Amino acid sequence: MPTSSRRGRLPGEREDHFMRLPGAQIVSTRALLTARENVRAAIEAKAMICIYGQAGHGKSFAVNASLRELAPKLTRRIQFRARPSTRDLRHELFHALGLPGRPPSHAIEFDRMLRTALQESWVLVCDEAQWLSKLCFEYLRYLRDDTDSDLTIVFTGGNGCFEMLQSEPMLESRVYSWQEIGRMSLEEVLDVIPAFHPLWAEAEADLIALCDQEAAHGNFRAWAKITHHLITGMRESGRKQVDEELLRWAYSKLSTRQAA
Repeated sequence: MPTSSRRGRLPGEREDHFMRLPGAQIVSTRALLTARENVRAAIEAKAMICIYGQAGHGKSFAVNASLRELAPKLTRRIQFRARPSTRDLRHELFHALGLPGRPPSHAIEFDRMLRTALQESWVLVCDEAQWLSKLCFEYLRYLRDDTDSDLTIVFTGGNGCFEMLQSEPMLESRVYSWQEIGRMSLEEVLDVIPAFHPLWAEAEADLIALCDQEAAHGNFRAWAKITHHLITGMRESGRKQVDEELLRWAYSKLSTRQAA
């Protein structure tokens, strides 16, 4: 559980990689470079943007890495796993912004406090935005449209995020840019995976291609899981490098549905 002093802050770099994969490096994928430019432009324009895509393609990774470089002290994150009410959203913003005292008990007073706080420069990341209700989106628009607001909003999410935002015309028309993060092409996999982890640095390109075609399919989270299994397998078998037998053992641990 995060401490109160860290609540709403960007996670540490170690948290960027699935299962805190030891030895994993940040690699400049096309998606990351595009996200960095989109986030930079949004901050300069004080705008709202949406970065979305299927699970494991690196949305949160790209956004966190970009903001850690561009606006680490100004960024606050909120995230919900179920449909929040506007009351839930107010309280989450209160804690993420680190506002003093106790949350106001009346909505009008609460709104006044948040609008005053948002006159300062902030970058708000709404992770898993597909879980937000129409009323929550309207409330964020209300805060963002305040003439004194100095707020940048980055919506991120998986399945349904794009559709949810597109279904709200008043919000959709205010989104400055959209970015879908898809799976890496085989060409990009061969370029970035050797730099992603030392385990792959000396691996043959044909072996990396085989792994991607049969198991990882350009999904960064799948690559992290396979790498984690390989580290364990190499330690237990005493092998010094990846071979096809060990590779197939590692990705046999991924579910058939996930690997397809």
